[in-house]
Amino acid sequence: MEEAERAAFLHDALAGLSHGSKTLPGKYLWDETGSDVFDRICAHPDYYPTEREMTLFPLACAELAGMVGQDVSVVEFGAGASRKIRILLDALDAPQAYIALDICGSYLDAALGRLAPDYPAVTMTPVSADYSKPIHLPAGLVGDNVLGFFAGTSIGNFSPDEAGAFLRRTRDTLGTSRLLVGADPTRDPDRLRRAYGACGGLMPALHLNMLTRMNRELGSDFDLANFVHEARVVEDPFRVEAHLVAREAATYRLGGRDIFFQADESIRTDTSHKYAPDAFQALARSSGWTPERLWLDPQGGFSLHLLRG
Repeated sequence: MEEAERAAFLHDALAGLSHGSKTLPGKYLWDETGSDVFDRICAHPDYYPTEREMTLFPLACAELAGMVGQDVSVVEFGAGASRKIRILLDALDAPQAYIALDICGSYLDAALGRLAPDYPAVTMTPVSADYSKPIHLPAGLVGDNVLGFFAGTSIGNFSPDEAGAFLRRTRDTLGTSRLLVGADPTRDPDRLRRAYGACGGLMPALHLNMLTRMNRELGSDFDLANFVHEARVVEDPFRVEAHLVAREAATYRLGGRDIFFQADESIRTDTSHKYAPDAFQALARSSGWTPERLWLDPQGGFSLHLLRG
C-alpha cells in the first residue's frame, strides 16, 4: 500500500471509529483477499443476487446489443474479477474498448491479464480508481459510443443520496452515453438474512478481513476473535446492514489513539439498499438520466436498468 493510500485509510478508519455509531467505509472490504472471498460468496447457494442476475443478464445483453450497435466502448465501474463482462462482450457487435475501473489495482491487473487474450480486437485498459469519488478518464480513451456498466447490486452500497451523487458522477465521467446498472428489489427479510448472514462462513470472513487489513496495514491491534458478524434488516430506507459486534468490552490502538468498545457495540461495515424498479428509475431521473429499458427477474431477486444520458 502506498503512503497516500495508507494515510487515507487511516484517516477514514479513525473518523469512522471515533464517534458514537462506529462505521468503516465498505470500500475497504475490497483488497485482494476480500475480492477473492466475495467471488466465493457469489457462488454460494444462499447468495441469491448473483444467481438471479446471471439468469437475467444474458437475456438482457442479447437485446442490449441491438440497441447500442457496433464499436461501443464499455466502461465498467467496480470491475473486480471481470467475469460478467465476458457475457456482455460476447453479446456486443464488435466492441471497440473495455475500460475496467476498480479500487484494487493488483486484482484488476490480474483479471485483465486473464481476459485480454480472449478478446484481441478489444482495447483493454485497467484504471485503478475509487468510484465513490469523481473519475476523469484520459482524453481519447473511449469513442463516441459509450456504455457504462455497473454490475451486481453495488449501487445499493450507497445511501439514496449517495447513489444519486454516484449517478451524477457517472454522467460527468462518461459524457453522452448509456449506463447499464443492476439493483435489488428484494423485500423478504428471511431471504436477505440468509444471503447476507453466514454463507458458509464466507460473509463473516469478508467483513472480518477489514480488521485484518487494519492490523496489517495500519498497525492496529484488533482481536478478531472478539467480533462476530451480524446482518440486520432495517426499514426506511429499506436496507441490509453488516455489523461486526464486539462480544466483550475492549480497547484497541489505532493510529496512536485508543478505540474503546462496550460489550455488544458494533461497527457497521457495509450497507445494501434495496430498490423497487419505480423507485430506482425515479432516482435515475432526478440524477440526470432517462430510463430506457428495464429487465426484471421473474422471481423478484434482481433488476437491470438501461439509462440514457
